[in-house]
Amino acid sequence: MSSIPRSGPADLAEAQPLGPTRTPAFEKRLAKRYRAERNFRLMGLAAVAFSVAVLVFLLGNMLINGIGGFQRAELEVTVDFAALGVEGDAVSLAAPSAVQTLEMQGLPDALTAVAEQQLGKDAAQEISPQAWRDVAAALTANPALLESSKVFHLATSSALSSALQGEGPPEMQALARRLADEGKLARNWDLGFLTRSDATDPQAVGIWGALKGSMLTMLVTLVLAFPVGVLSALYLEEYAPRGRWTEIIEVSISNLAAVPSIIFGLLGLAVFLALFPNLRSAPLIGGMTLALMTMPVIVISGRNAIKAVPPSIRDGALAIGASPVQVVFHHVLPLALPGMLTGTIIGMARALGETAPLLLIGMRAFISTPPDGFTTPATVLPMQIFLWSDEVDRGFVERTSAAIIVLLVFLLAMNGLAIYLRNKFEKRW
Repeated sequence: MSSIPRSGPADLAEAQPLGPTRTPAFEKRLAKRYRAERNFRLMGLAAVAFSVAVLVFLLGNMLINGIGGFQRAELEVTVDFAALGVEGDAVSLAAPSAVQTLEMQGLPDALTAVAEQQLGKDAAQEISPQAWRDVAAALTANPALLESSKVFHLATSSALSSALQGEGPPEMQALARRLADEGKLARNWDLGFLTRSDATDPQAVGIWGALKGSMLTMLVTLVLAFPVGVLSALYLEEYAPRGRWTEIIEVSISNLAAVPSIIFGLLGLAVFLALFPNLRSAPLIGGMTLALMTMPVIVISGRNAIKAVPPSIRDGALAIGASPVQVVFHHVLPLALPGMLTGTIIGMARALGETAPLLLIGMRAFISTPPDGFTTPATVLPMQIFLWSDEVDRGFVERTSAAIIVLLVFLLAMNGLAIYLRNKFEKRW
């Protein structure tokens, strides 16, 4: 029986010669793929550049318009208290009614007379009606001024402030130019904008009342929404039995996260104000209403963070004798907490910028004094911005931009604190 000869690799190569692997068609497809990849990368860079440009434009516009909001037009007046005729001592000026006592002694009229002597009658009439309170505050802070003189920079009327910027009647602009040339009128930094409350005059308004109201409202929101949201997420993921009712609850929470915020305002109006009718416009009611809106976001992010914890962590804890409760609170919760804090940041940032729910519970009120507690009538920064944007006076436009800058800084500070806490509690496995 004859054997069949086997063909080696050389024989196969001679029998079936290989063609070129990089044909023109292949090169064309490869170039097309590389070109598509470059185009996609360029589109991504263009999208990022466009986003950065929009952000820079927004922040730049806010800064340019807002810088003027931190300034106000002021008239320089030198007050000689020894010749002013105002009497008092350290004891009387330290009393709570010291400002009223100075008003009864005629401090506003005396200050107007001094301004007329130094600036003229027309200019003295353009001093803000409440400017004398700055002088009274200086006296109560330092009673020794009664025996000396001091230079004060008093707020002007909004008309003279606009004239200094080239707006308003020609005669007012001429007065502003004359006073500016004499060095008596200038726009100075107004640090009192951060310490005063709302007022009807843009030269006298401040942001502290709304800022304090926002702090109190956000504190109530955080205290109510965070623990309830975290515990709800833990229960749904670790303890709740799988069934129809659990599915209904999960779907309801997901739907609540997408409900328009004004619906929560209606709920707060119907429930919270019905239970506590005397707390209208209080940070407590505002915080409770915003907590309802924030809670679904925290629950959803908390559940996702819990799902991200590897099952091996639970199995290892149970293997060394930990109880189910210890597994959840000693192992799962610390590892999921950074993700929960991320959801909390998103929810609190949304709550900080809301106005619609707070409109319905009465936080649109004019508040001239800062709130001194959670049950005192107050307003919040977004609502204050909304109210000022409705004013026709140009001075309020600048104050609105300045308030937006304060709101952004407050938001960044709040988010920065949350990010710090998230990084501090973050654990690696």
